[in-house]
Amino acid sequence: MEKIVPHLWYDKEAKEAALFYISLFDSSKLLNVTVIENTPSGDSELITFELAGQQFKAISAGPYFKFNPTISLMIACYSVEEVNTKWNALIDGGTELMPLGEYPFSKWYGWVQDRFGLSWQLMLMDKDETVQKITPNLLFSSDSCGKTEEAVKYYTEIFEDSEIEIINRYGAGEAMSSKAKVNYAAFKLCGIHFSAMDHGYDVDFNFNEAFSLIVNCKNQNEIDYFWDRLSAVPEAEQCGWVKDKFGVSWQIVPDNIDEVLFKGSRDEIHRVTKALFKMKKIDLNALENARFE
Repeated sequence: MEKIVPHLWYDKEAKEAALFYISLFDSSKLLNVTVIENTPSGDSELITFELAGQQFKAISAGPYFKFNPTISLMIACYSVEEVNTKWNALIDGGTELMPLGEYPFSKWYGWVQDRFGLSWQLMLMDKDETVQKITPNLLFSSDSCGKTEEAVKYYTEIFEDSEIEIINRYGAGEAMSSKAKVNYAAFKLCGIHFSAMDHGYDVDFNFNEAFSLIVNCKNQNEIDYFWDRLSAVPEAEQCGWVKDKFGVSWQIVPDNIDEVLFKGSRDEIHRVTKALFKMKKIDLNALENARFE
C-alpha cells in the first residue's frame, strides 16, 4: 500500500469514472467497492482501484465539490499513438485545456478535462526515460500562486523518503501573473513522484476537496504527527480531513481504515461510523470503544 494515495470526490459517478479510467491503462483493476450507510450525504459508495499499478480511491458522496485544474494527473506516454488514443478517450465529452500539439517541453502534449471533470496532462516521453506512469501535479493558483517552492520544501520536510528533484523558474515576461515564480518543480514524497507549478495566469480557482491526498498512517502517533503538521484550517477539519496552509486537502487516516470501519456486525459498523462522523482528528481508541458500546 502506498503511503500517499490520490482520492477523487464525485457526486454519483465514482464507480463509472473508475471503470472508465481502468479501461485506459494496462495493469489496472477495480479492487473494492464498499457502501457507507447514513452519511451526511446519504449512502456513499467508496471505490478503491489501481491505474498502471498505482492505487487510487474515489467516493460518490454528493455534489459538494467540483474538480478544477489545480490538481491534475500527468501521464507519461511512450508513443504518439498512446498520447492520441488516451486523448481521444478523455476528450470525449470533456474539455480541452491546452490543445494537443508540440511544445518546447514536449514533442507531443495536451491537457484535457474529462467528462467527469478530472484533469489530465498527456506527455510524450523519450523511450529511454523511465518515470512514474501517473504523476499528480499541483497547480498553485489564485491565492496560492507563487507558493510552489515554499510548499514543495514544506512537504519534503514532513514526509520520509522525500526529496526535491527539480525547481525551474519562469523567465522574465514568461508568466502573465506577477505572482508566478516556479514553472515546474519535481519532487518525491515517500518515494512517490509529484510535480508542481505556479499558474502563469491570474485565475479565480484554487485547491478544493474534490481532489485530496490520503496519508495512510500505521498508528495513532503517525495520525497525530501528520495532523499537527498539515492541518492549518480548523473549519476544514472533519472525519480525518484537513486543509494545509496552501489550501491542499489531505485525509489523515489509519492504513487499515477499511478494517476499522467495516469489521464486525452491522450494528457495530453503524456505531463506529457514527462515532467517526463526530470526529475531526481520528481517534483509534475512541472508534474501537464505540464498536462495543
